[in-house]
Amino acid sequence: MLRNYIKIAWRNLLKHKGYSAINILGLALGMAVTLMIGLWVADELNYNAYFKNKNQIAQVYQNIAYNGKIDTDNAVPRPLEFVLREEYKDKFKNISITSWEGERIMKVDGNTLLMRGYSVQPEFGNITDLKFISGQSEALNDSNSLLLSQNAATTLFGDQDPIGKTIMVDNQHKMMVAGIFKDIPKGNDFADLDYLMPWSLYSNRSWIKNAEDQWGNDSFQLFVELADGVTMSEVSNLIANIKRDRDPEQVKYNPELFLWPMNRWHLYTSFENGRQSGGPIENVWLFSIIGVFVLSLACINFMNLSTARSEKRAMEVGIRKAIGSTKNQLVKQFLIESFVIVILAFVIALGLVLLFLNAFNELSDKVIDFPWSNLYFWGVALLFISITTLLSGSYPALYLSSFKPVKVIKGTFKTGKMAALPRKILVITQFSVSIALIIGTLVVMSQIDFSKNRPIGYETSGLIQIPLRGAEFWGKTDVMRNAFIASGAVTQMASSSSPITDVWSTRSGIGWAGKPQSFQADFNYSMVSYEYVETLGLQMIAGRGFSRAYPSDSSAVLINQSAVRYMNMQNPVGKILTTGKKGEDYTEFKIIGVVKDVIAQSPYRPVKQAIYTFDKYQSASYWDLRLNPKQSMQKNLEIIEEVYKNHFPDAPFSYDFVDQEYAKKFAQEERIASLAKVFTLLAMLISCLGLFGLASFVAEQRTKEIGVRKVLGASVANLWLLLSKDFVSLVVIALLVASPVAFYLMQQWLQSYAYRTTISVWIFIAAAVGALSLTLLTVSFQAIKAAIANPVKSLRTE
Repeated sequence: MLRNYIKIAWRNLLKHKGYSAINILGLALGMAVTLMIGLWVADELNYNAYFKNKNQIAQVYQNIAYNGKIDTDNAVPRPLEFVLREEYKDKFKNISITSWEGERIMKVDGNTLLMRGYSVQPEFGNITDLKFISGQSEALNDSNSLLLSQNAATTLFGDQDPIGKTIMVDNQHKMMVAGIFKDIPKGNDFADLDYLMPWSLYSNRSWIKNAEDQWGNDSFQLFVELADGVTMSEVSNLIANIKRDRDPEQVKYNPELFLWPMNRWHLYTSFENGRQSGGPIENVWLFSIIGVFVLSLACINFMNLSTARSEKRAMEVGIRKAIGSTKNQLVKQFLIESFVIVILAFVIALGLVLLFLNAFNELSDKVIDFPWSNLYFWGVALLFISITTLLSGSYPALYLSSFKPVKVIKGTFKTGKMAALPRKILVITQFSVSIALIIGTLVVMSQIDFSKNRPIGYETSGLIQIPLRGAEFWGKTDVMRNAFIASGAVTQMASSSSPITDVWSTRSGIGWAGKPQSFQADFNYSMVSYEYVETLGLQMIAGRGFSRAYPSDSSAVLINQSAVRYMNMQNPVGKILTTGKKGEDYTEFKIIGVVKDVIAQSPYRPVKQAIYTFDKYQSASYWDLRLNPKQSMQKNLEIIEEVYKNHFPDAPFSYDFVDQEYAKKFAQEERIASLAKVFTLLAMLISCLGLFGLASFVAEQRTKEIGVRKVLGASVANLWLLLSKDFVSLVVIALLVASPVAFYLMQQWLQSYAYRTTISVWIFIAAAVGALSLTLLTVSFQAIKAAIANPVKSLRTE
């Protein structure tokens, strides 16, 4: 019987090739989109899968209260490590304090390269489950040894055995390679890890030694691996008040420590007022829902076309029932027909996924491989096929198997107007979803453009920054400024302790006249050189920038507009800021100017209050250069590199265009918008494909009516309007349904942005024009084809 059902299904497919092609192609597109989204979602949910013990690995975070608002950060104080090791050692397998990720200059046999990594304690290798090709993480107990990734070792030493070889690091430290670990693949934290340096060498710096008993100096990262049987919540409760209990000065900030597990690092990155508030997990849910919708659109196509052709299958059903077929047997037959179509569609969908997987990876910034050998994937695929079969085939099977054989055989069976009602509802549903996706995508694009057009506070064009790595660059800012300007490639130069597009340091404990006693101050903090205002093109609101004409500027500060509001300060120029206590590193700074707010962090958030102090030690992390606009960019860069190499021949030359660095702040949102655009276009294509099939069927059904109308004088335009208006009216209804729903959902989405666009009327007009244009384009082909056909052919049998 099963074989007979499959044979009948195959014959029906071949008999009606056009409808079969539309059905299969529509389902294949829907399944391909769903498979792509499924692979993307699986990759996101399996982030950090490389680390076998990721459920027991965590980073220490803390909540800190500033004037009733709680900030969450992963920077912690140095002495925390000592307390965890001494008082809670039974709760941990491994503990490692680390530096922040940084680039180091590594020189081998005259070759100089930049490598990214951390200074860590030996336990870090155990926490991250590094796979060692040679050596082991304990080698980091030796302050003159380092570990390299497999790729870094190959880059530095080629085919030679790197173990025991020496590397000059930052032109200061001669280090020996003591171990090689396998590269951590993309899709995991630490995927760009090139080296691990010993913590003992890093901690020799005076400021780190001083930080050993400073509970207010949050300048470090701390990673842990829990002992067996110990839970995250248990340890979080134990360590919550450590900082507050150890240092009375911290009580006013009410710090609360907690563990943030590795399995939540990637998807749960946002915190609001001390509580987890989402992150990329929202995109996972968004695309999962889109995947379900797109597959549903494809299934609706199948249902519509199957039920639309019901009159053509009615006689077959009537005869089968008359000779003894039961309703259950007919349901099975039609479900098997659906299953055959779904299987064919799934095979085509696999081909489409394989064909476009590389392009999809590039668009989504992923490295997704098709899981051919993953039995779990094929189990899910089988379930996916079964669900799709039931979704697409159950309604047509139940509908077709319900026909009365007596009416069918007598020739009195008619589907009637009410039979078309479910199809109309399904078409409205289809286009409602598609139009909602169009509106949502346009709102996302509008929000990105709105944020991009927000005033940055400085001129990015023609501005580059050169990162400085190591002490050999300290004290050289003025020398290099003179050399760069003399070369003609640079018109102005300054230095800064943070990149222009980010802030690496904050300061609390700052005082001023009129500051409330209980007020906990918190400022972004940057050290800059002379000409910083001129180099960036900052806009002065009051006062002036740092000037060589005023030696007293070494104890002066600039503040931004947000700082003026934050301190509730009237006429701030000339006012005094203080740090420390009398007799304990007490310092006074005079405000000499107020600059317009600069967006250095998220372009979606308000600008934070900021202080710029003068870098009298010239210990900057970046040189900021304004290029000569009268010369070509290429010539400027060639000259700058030559000047740089003349002074630092052993240091690799690299630079960043500030406008490109700023553009990276929108990368994630733009990726999501690009993916949404692709999926929305495919959703519309699937909907139009179903509409094309229905229009073809309606035109075929009304062939004789069209012939009579043409004989009586109806024009092609009249007939086109006759066949198109029903479909257009369904799309208009879909617009009326989708628009308020999309408006409400996108209005809720925009609430997560402090600076947000308004949902303009043009978005709905664009969605309406787009949907109606595609509908008319789709329907018109069949309508005009039917309208220009020779009426003699359709009427000669009458």
